[in-house]
Order: sequence, then C-alpha cells, then structure tokens
Amino acid sequence: MVILIGLQASGKSTFFRREFAGTHVHVSKDTFPNARRPQARQLRMLAEALEDGRSVVVDNTNPSPEEWAPLVEVAERYGARVLGYWFPPDLEGSRERNARRKGKTRVPDVSLYATLKRLRRPSAEDGFDELYTVGFDGEGGFVVERG
Repeated sequence: MVILIGLQASGKSTFFRREFAGTHVHVSKDTFPNARRPQARQLRMLAEALEDGRSVVVDNTNPSPEEWAPLVEVAERYGARVLGYWFPPDLEGSRERNARRKGKTRVPDVSLYATLKRLRRPSAEDGFDELYTVGFDGEGGFVVERG
C-alpha cells in the first residue's frame, strides 16, 4: 500500500498517474464526494484490493496519524507493506496550482490552510515500512528521495 501525504494541489494525483497508474489501484475520497461514509467506503475498497492481492495507492491529503493509522491497520491485516510518499508543503505553489484548477477540482484556499495546520511528516514509528520525499524537478517531473 502506498499512502500519499501532502497538501491539496501538491502534485499527488499527477505523481500517481505517472508512477503507479499501471500497477496500482487508485483509491481517493475525491472519486466519491457524495458518499455518506467516505472513510468506511475507502477502507472497504482498500481491504478488497489487498484481499485480491492487488497493490493500492491512497491519494488523499492524509495529513496526520489520525488519517493514515486506519490505512496502516488495513495493510497490516493483509500483510501488505506500507510505503509513504511525503510531499513537503509549499503553500504558495499549491495555491498557484489550485488556482489553475477548474470546477470541483479547485478547493477553497481555506482548505489549504486547514490542511497545513494538521500536516505532519510521517515516520517509521507511524507504521511505514519505507518513506520517500517527493519534490518537483523544475522540468515538469518529480524527484524522489528515500527518507
């Protein structure tokens, strides 16, 4: 299981499409905005994918242990390794990318600030087997570093 962690408009979904779309199931609460119990639905989708032996990426902000701990628990239940990809906060960059979004994909700026307040860098003590830091390479791609 891969858990993406970062602000809205930090590049997480683009990173998923470039790095994991061909090999992993994509799970994001953004794909079911009207669900009555989005967390329960997400956990059910994760369990189903892992039970079927499929790899999965959780593409939400996942800013703190409150969000990622239940995901880690599901992974552990199915014996899956947990990889965390940390997108360090760049508030101005996220605001600029968010402003270019259209329709419902654009979030109010206040959402960025609210997520930033809760955002915490994950660690191995949080149940992650491997951690990576993701940044932009300045040419439209990404740089990934272990740790």
